[in-house]
Amino acid sequence: MTARPDSSPGTTRPLAGVHVVTLALNLPGPAAVMRLRALGARCTKVDPPSGDPMRGYCPAAYGQLHRGVRTVAIDLKTPAGQRRLQRLLAHADVLLTSFRPSALAKLGLDAATVQARWPRLSLVRIVGAAGARAEEAGHDLTYQAEAGLVDGVALPPSLLADMAGALLAVEAVLLVLRQREQTGRGVVRDVALADGAAWLALPRTWGLTAPGALLGGAHAGYRVYACADGRVAVAALEPHFARRLGEVTGLGALTPEACLQPATAAALAAWFATRSRATLDALARTHDLPWVTLAPGSEPRADRG
Repeated sequence: MTARPDSSPGTTRPLAGVHVVTLALNLPGPAAVMRLRALGARCTKVDPPSGDPMRGYCPAAYGQLHRGVRTVAIDLKTPAGQRRLQRLLAHADVLLTSFRPSALAKLGLDAATVQARWPRLSLVRIVGAAGARAEEAGHDLTYQAEAGLVDGVALPPSLLADMAGALLAVEAVLLVLRQREQTGRGVVRDVALADGAAWLALPRTWGLTAPGALLGGAHAGYRVYACADGRVAVAALEPHFARRLGEVTGLGALTPEACLQPATAAALAAWFATRSRATLDALARTHDLPWVTLAPGSEPRADRG
């Protein structure tokens, strides 16, 4: 059974006793907070009076992202709101933000001010791009496109830059807490969504997943084929899996060289086309084969277990 994305990664809660205050809206910040909560952190989310836009975009996502998070509405543009935030920060370990640097400066939350006022408070800033580009407008789609993860005019299947950025933000929180243990002072770290997209794109940059490359269609054992009532994603990359794939499909033990032949892919396509998802699922269980069947459309089926 697959673990829930927001479930604790273990029985321990290593961030128990850590208080994270977050101003980050939409997806990357709340997704990071969801993971921090799973690690045991106490999290307080500061929303503007109008609320987080994600609540309107996707209430189900908002609900899962904010489970266990204390949410307070504060107008940070008012002196009273800023004083209320300052009281929260006086008892926090980490402040997580997703504003542009200029917006943080207007709120009196630039790095210099934060470090002077709360020496033990660490600041983790989620930005679109690093350094001088932090003020540039952008979104998940633009960062994925820049990283080479957008093909043609089709939209990517997921918000990869946002989710990778969330994990980088969790990593940054762990790092600043560790550094504070060593120095006694808070630390400022920036996390760029563009860097998250670039990290996910590295296999393509290396040539592994580019169209026609080894994992981009060249290997017959690493492809998506049509089957009688849907599709099957086959990942028989290692030699022992490739051999077993060939034996089960009647092609004989497939060698690495055979897997790179177009004729092998054509033969596998013909074999899969006549088998149902149920048959293929049973074969995968019986022969320990790394494939997963899918419906004809784009929605994944449930985990085989």
